Amino acid sequence: METCPCGSNLAYADCCAPLIQGHQPAQSAEALMRSRYSAYVKTAIDYIHDTLHPSRRQKLNREEALEWSKKSDWQGLEILKTVAGGPDDETGTVEFIARYAEKGKNMIHHEIAEFSKLDGRWYFVDGSMPKPAQSIRQGPKIGRNDPCICGSGKKYKKCCGT
Repeated sequence: METCPCGSNLAYADCCAPLIQGHQPAQSAEALMRSRYSAYVKTAIDYIHDTLHPSRRQKLNREEALEWSKKSDWQGLEILKTVAGGPDDETGTVEFIARYAEKGKNMIHHEIAEFSKLDGRWYFVDGSMPKPAQSIRQGPKIGRNDPCICGSGKKYKKCCGT
């Protein structure tokens, strides 16, 4: 039994394979996201093309997608958040992280993917990078000329601030 690359812990034959092989459509935006990841792992670029919203298909460079699919060592998919995208919805978003290695270097692709239903079928519409979380300082700001926090009596810039 081959485990599905999408991270569902199901057998590939019972999870993404029926979708990629055209035996059944994805029932949700998340199912389509998982199957598209598996399609990259399996180099099923026709499925990537066919599940791309028809208004976006002209932007897909099949040769580049195939090359990326073949050259990457796919290491896993993590679904972070799904908003809507169920069987009764018309749109949905899936935030995910795809891990892979390219030329021996570990890579992370973090994206918020948008999906839309057209004639009862789910399609990938577009993806965007999530906004970085704002970092908030926990303690008071220490100026360069303030006394050092270690208690040495020196200015911060001459002590621990170097």
